[in-house]
Amino acid sequence: MSGRRKIARNIEADHSGVCFKPCGVKRSDLQRVYLLEDEMEALRLADYEGLYQQECADKMGISRTTFSRLIESARKKTTDALLHTKALNIQTKV
Repeated sequence: MSGRRKIARNIEADHSGVCFKPCGVKRSDLQRVYLLEDEMEALRLADYEGLYQQECADKMGISRTTFSRLIESARKKTTDALLHTKALNIQTKV
C-alpha cells in the first residue's frame, strides 16, 4: 500500500541545478543539503515576497498545512547548511 500521490505544485521559477557553498572550501570536501524546488518556492513566497502562509499556499495550489510543513523543512535545511558549513543544492525531485 502506497501513500497519497503528491499534488502538482505551482512553481514560478526553475531553481534546479543551483548550488550555494561556503567560500574557500572545495565542493567535493563538503557535505550537501538538498532543498527541493517546492521548498525553494515556499521560501521565495514567504520570506522574499513576504506573503502570508494562506496566500503562499493558494499560489502554490496546496493546503495551508502542507505549505506550513514545506516552509518549516526548507528553513531547517537552509539553517543546517549555513550553520554547519554545508553545500546547499536545489533539485527538482527526491
